[in-house]
Amino acid sequence: MFLFLASDHFGYPLKKVIADHIQEKGIDFTDLGVNSEEEVVDYPDVALQACLGIREGKFQYGILICGTGVGMALAANKVPGIYAACAHDIYSAERAKKSNNSNVLTLGRQVVGPELAKMLVDAWLGSDFSGGRSLPKVQKIREIERRFFREG
Repeated sequence: MFLFLASDHFGYPLKKVIADHIQEKGIDFTDLGVNSEEEVVDYPDVALQACLGIREGKFQYGILICGTGVGMALAANKVPGIYAACAHDIYSAERAKKSNNSNVLTLGRQVVGPELAKMLVDAWLGSDFSGGRSLPKVQKIREIERRFFREG
């Protein structure tokens, strides 16, 4: 699995928790920063740079963390081929991958505590796209993306 982990300065403390957690589980990942709360960056810049790594084939999946997870999801989803899902509960994290084939999970430090964040990451990383009845829906999402990025 080619996984990245990245955050803005608001998300850094939770990113550190997640990095330690997935490292303890023996999961390989690349930490794309930031490396402190003092390293002030704007979440759209972080999301763009990290998600370009998926477009370039460097990564298959990614986890982005900011204050709420919402801003990172919005910015990440502007990159063609990125399907970012913001999750605050275990069921949504699991279904983001199983039903929606998301390749990026976004989390919010200000709305998700450390223990829940670990469970969200485990649920998301432990899920695979199930296809089935979800496949036509995911294909429709991709068609919307193709239509508007072609025109845009």
